[in-house]
Amino acid sequence: MERLADKHFTLPPARLAAMVEEAHARTVACVADLHDAQLEVPLLEVVNPFRWELGHCAFFYDVFVLRVLEPRRAPVMARGDDLYDSFSVDHDERWRLDLPDRRGTLDYMEQVKDAVLERLVHAAEDPGETYLHLLALTHSDMHCEAFTYMRQTLGYPPPRFRAGGSAAPAKEAGLLRGDATIAGGTFALGAGPDAPFVFDNEKWAHPVAVAPFRIARAPVTNAEFAAFVADGGYLARALWSRQGWGWRARTGALHPAYWQRTDGGWLRRDFDRMVALEPHAPVMHVTWYEAEAYCKWAGRRLPTEAEWEFAASAAANGAGDAAAKQRYPWGGADPNAERANLDAAAMGCTDVAAFPAGDSAHGCRQMIGNVWEWTATPFYPHPGFVIDFPYKDYSAPWFGYRKVLKGGAWATRPRFAYTTLRNFFPPHRNDVYAGFRTCALA
Repeated sequence: MERLADKHFTLPPARLAAMVEEAHARTVACVADLHDAQLEVPLLEVVNPFRWELGHCAFFYDVFVLRVLEPRRAPVMARGDDLYDSFSVDHDERWRLDLPDRRGTLDYMEQVKDAVLERLVHAAEDPGETYLHLLALTHSDMHCEAFTYMRQTLGYPPPRFRAGGSAAPAKEAGLLRGDATIAGGTFALGAGPDAPFVFDNEKWAHPVAVAPFRIARAPVTNAEFAAFVADGGYLARALWSRQGWGWRARTGALHPAYWQRTDGGWLRRDFDRMVALEPHAPVMHVTWYEAEAYCKWAGRRLPTEAEWEFAASAAANGAGDAAAKQRYPWGGADPNAERANLDAAAMGCTDVAAFPAGDSAHGCRQMIGNVWEWTATPFYPHPGFVIDFPYKDYSAPWFGYRKVLKGGAWATRPRFAYTTLRNFFPPHRNDVYAGFRTCALA
């Protein structure tokens, strides 16, 4: 199976089957409460037709699991490749397709899931097959988060699920001020070959020189960003890059998306309702351009990807070599309800001081969960990058203009949140759950 031969991590087929069942149920739950009319969405750059998105999730399992493992296998849906292949079906064309109706879409998803589970009944524990399943599962995870922020974009109510049955974390915890001082040195940026699962753009860890720096212990809060707005930051041309000012002028933005000024202060649209702006929660739904302008106003800067990853993953002794890096800020243990705001458990952001158990060795908080964090770094490949089989189009088409985001957000599924993971979006996107933290200039 081509490059799958170099995979090493395995999970028992029964464990993979349980994960497939859970991911399928979660994906269906993302839209289960919506009526048929709500599934018909307007043509917007930042959304997909909901029925297309559901079918695409199933199609991915068909193409990158079933048909890779059994090359002569027929597609589960004969015309699936013409409907759901995201790289051959242009975004705007998805509104013009003769898609199956709701029932037909759910039936297709069920057929693919059943075919995957049937194969797992007879499968042996194998690293290549494990990798393919984890790839498809994390792909579903990404789309589950996308369903959530598409619902925010459209003003729909939040989805009706609660992860893991655990109690929702307390949202109010207050501020966390100050910087973490990091001595710098040679740092291994990227993932090591012993990681259980990585995407092609994380390969492989390579040494980079990082100068000493100071990075905020917490992301920028709503109250801090509101001070920038109140000081006329959106009208101060000197604070904005040429591209950023062009975005601001085109959109007419005077504050973050979903904010609304009232006599009593700021409100924020949270799905289908207005809520008082939470002062100590991280600012969210801001573009890279807004983050850049805020930093200039505050006399700060965005961290580079290497700085962010150093602060998040270096071990307690400060070492940043590949052997000493941690998969999570707190170590090697999986995320849980005490360490990070993930998996829609809180159905929104918490204050920046929450989750002290998730602190990195350098004392930075919420480097996993709550909001994705913009970095200063454009999305380019690491040295020696090769297009990894089988998902050849995951990274390579997007190198260049996009910016790297790190850490995961409150709606991110735990499989898609670890310190070397690289998310990437164009700098004008403000529909995703993105915020930022800052670094001192000197």
